[in-house]
Amino acid sequence: MTQSACPICGEPAKEAHRPFCSSRCRSIDLGRWLNEAYRIPAGPADEPDENEPDEDGADDEDRP
Repeated sequence: MTQSACPICGEPAKEAHRPFCSSRCRSIDLGRWLNEAYRIPAGPADEPDENEPDEDGADDEDRP
């Protein structure tokens, strides 16, 4: 099996902390996620279809 590199510092990853080399690098990565330094790309939110019923099951035409 090939040795993978820690994504934070580049050192060889240790089995106990995979994919990181230490708990320090694991904590740094967690901190980056919690501070929103990493972003998962997403497309624009879909507009609701006018022909689909709302969450309560009623169509817009059924409303007064």
